[in-house]
Amino acid sequence: MNYLTHQLFNSEELELLRSNLEKKDLLWEDGKRTAGTHAAKVKNNLQLRKDSNISKKFSTLINQKILSNELIKSFALPKKLHGTTFSKSSIGMKYGRHIDNPYMSAGRADLSFTVFLSPKENYRGGALTIENFNSEEKFKLNAGEIIIYPSTFLHSVEEVLDGERFVFIGWIESYVKSIEEREYLFDLDAAARSLLAKYGRSNEVDLLFKTYSNLLRRLGS
Repeated sequence: MNYLTHQLFNSEELELLRSNLEKKDLLWEDGKRTAGTHAAKVKNNLQLRKDSNISKKFSTLINQKILSNELIKSFALPKKLHGTTFSKSSIGMKYGRHIDNPYMSAGRADLSFTVFLSPKENYRGGALTIENFNSEEKFKLNAGEIIIYPSTFLHSVEEVLDGERFVFIGWIESYVKSIEEREYLFDLDAAARSLLAKYGRSNEVDLLFKTYSNLLRRLGS
């Protein structure tokens, strides 16, 4: 499966995020308001109002962390992030099997992402399930970890049985639409960076970076 998991936040950053998200006076609204027609029928969660001060402040912080991360940039080739939202699921809430809309008001959805903000021992259930052809994988990551996966996959969030699940979700419009082409570029970039770190600058490494750059120009949009 073409996905990436990565630790995005340290414990101090997470504590700052959680202490603000757990405040009692925040404005949480029904998640159905931002779902497509089909997804709204199976969506049961709460989302922090995007015009709230906390949402605007910390959305900007997380977006900057994602866009400045070298591994994520190599994997996703992000042109823009959009639709980012803080989500909360309490006992009995879940998000049934659905597919994300290919086009949203702010951009194309090539990749979806979830940043897990709650320690996984603080809630039961709430795993993210991603389907790929005849298989599926479940993800309940450590607090501060992000998972990025193609928006073309069916996915769901299991019912929360105890506690509360806080996440930050959104979508990436990539410079390269194709899953396979992004994978080729990611492998080529990783190989070139590994050789550079191991042996230093060389004509061969320069050729690899030249090939990567020119392929990105050809495949990108």
